[in-house]
Amino acid sequence: MRAIGVIPSRYSSSRFPGKALTSLHGVPLVVWVARGASQAKLLEKVIVATDDERIAAAVAAAGFEVVTTSADLRSGSDRVWEAARSTDCDLIVNIQGDEATIRGEVVDACVRPLLESDEPDVVTLRTPISDGEELRNPNAVKVVADSRGYALYFSRSPIPLPGGEAPVRGLHYRHIGIYAYRRDALERFASLPNSRLEAAERLEQLRGLEAGLRYLVLDTDYRSVDVNTPEDLAKAAAAIRPQGEK
Repeated sequence: MRAIGVIPSRYSSSRFPGKALTSLHGVPLVVWVARGASQAKLLEKVIVATDDERIAAAVAAAGFEVVTTSADLRSGSDRVWEAARSTDCDLIVNIQGDEATIRGEVVDACVRPLLESDEPDVVTLRTPISDGEELRNPNAVKVVADSRGYALYFSRSPIPLPGGEAPVRGLHYRHIGIYAYRRDALERFASLPNSRLEAAERLEQLRGLEAGLRYLVLDTDYRSVDVNTPEDLAKAAAAIRPQGEK
């Protein structure tokens, strides 16, 4: 089965306009993501999908493939499908453009279950929530899963509702925004109308979950550093190093 990675990237982020081109150690954020994703052993190639000429130019200058997409798409996964639908592939991985510290082995971990089983439609990741601040942070998306690891719900609110201020080990998890789709599952996702849950939480994965797509959620010790706000830049800069620096 052939797998590709697609990084959706746009300039007009509502919370942080222009973040894709924000410099980290002299390199645009989106290029850091492309570098990390390109280390995956199970991907044939990595594409950046964007509607912005400035992002396209920066990505091309760094030596990565770019596909131009429409400006009015509803979500990152819709942008991924537009970029990938003419590509001959079986699996398509949505690697979000603000995942500054993404690594190749993290991408491969999402692809592997789709190669080994026909059951999941989508594979994504979760990691234990470390403290109460993270539990309450709406930018840290929470996820709960059933006993087989399939997602029951995603939310920006603390779920399950904690009895105190601190997260409960083995109960509270943060979702990491990477989605490995079967081709037909992504095509179906893109054909669905916006859902009420998706609109209420501002989480695209709820569109698919509400329609019955099976999201397998894997546990990982990878601590995502995603850049949602300008304040996140310092964390990202501390977590990554320029090439050649030890």
